[in-house]
Amino acid sequence: MNIDTSTLHLQLPNLYIFRRVTQLGSFQATADALQLPRSSVSKRIAQLENQLGLRLLQRSTRQLNLTESGKELLAITDSLTELLSNTVKLTEQAHAKPSGPVRISSSTILGQRYLLPLLPRLKQRFPEIVPEINLDDRVINLIELGVDIALRVGELPDSSLVARRVGTKSWACFASPDYLKHAPKLEVPDDLASHQCLIFRHQKLAMDHWHFRSPNGEIQTLQISPSIATDDARTLVELACMGLGVIRVDPTLILPERAAEKLVPVLVQWQHTDAAPIHLVCLGKQARSRAVNEVWQFLCEHLTLALAELKDADGTSR
Repeated sequence: MNIDTSTLHLQLPNLYIFRRVTQLGSFQATADALQLPRSSVSKRIAQLENQLGLRLLQRSTRQLNLTESGKELLAITDSLTELLSNTVKLTEQAHAKPSGPVRISSSTILGQRYLLPLLPRLKQRFPEIVPEINLDDRVINLIELGVDIALRVGELPDSSLVARRVGTKSWACFASPDYLKHAPKLEVPDDLASHQCLIFRHQKLAMDHWHFRSPNGEIQTLQISPSIATDDARTLVELACMGLGVIRVDPTLILPERAAEKLVPVLVQWQHTDAAPIHLVCLGKQARSRAVNEVWQFLCEHLTLALAELKDADGTSR
């Protein structure tokens, strides 16, 4: 007998009913369980047998018995139950609220000023998600440390991570009014040689080369001999507020200190040439949990808006 395999997939519902009949032991019990007429169950089994050209059940007035073909069909369709069970689980997970931990990494001051203010709104939208925030100015390997999402500054090396540009970081020089009262003149970059300068430095990076563009467009680079160096950006800002020297920092990161007049700009005619992209990076979509994916989408949207608003509020073009 030739079997039309092109329409065999249409027998999947009948295969399911066949398996339920063998589990429950009768057409009537199966009909009750599936809320179908008994005649429909009998008809479906007959359709399956006709399609396969096999007798699957021996019917009698009191019981049903599997034929040898029926036993073999039951054995080879065991995976159908697992397939349906996994489908149900997938549906349940898709409709459930996203939950569980999401590990987010950022440099200290970037995370403090941009990331942390978004957490109340994030928690309000996804109360079952548990953000685990790591603020660290060291360069870390996201995959090795199990970080799900990170906020990064600078060009990114090629990797398996997905990156979304959310803003741009720029720089300008600032000092406290108290420091400037007693400091030497500071009118051109070369004057920094007579000043206390505070720099960011850790084991893999020293930000001790400061670049300037003069009012006539010439580029000047100075190597800074620091009076204090630190590997924590928040500490750098605090040191400057204490009157310990000049810092080079993104103006938008110190809006509160500027508003309180704890820090004021210096060398305002000498723009800084450097600008670095700010990226949100994450594992590839296939490797993300639903919770990670929801946080990723949320941060991509809201960080882009927050960074743009801060740049507008800053009002500078550095």
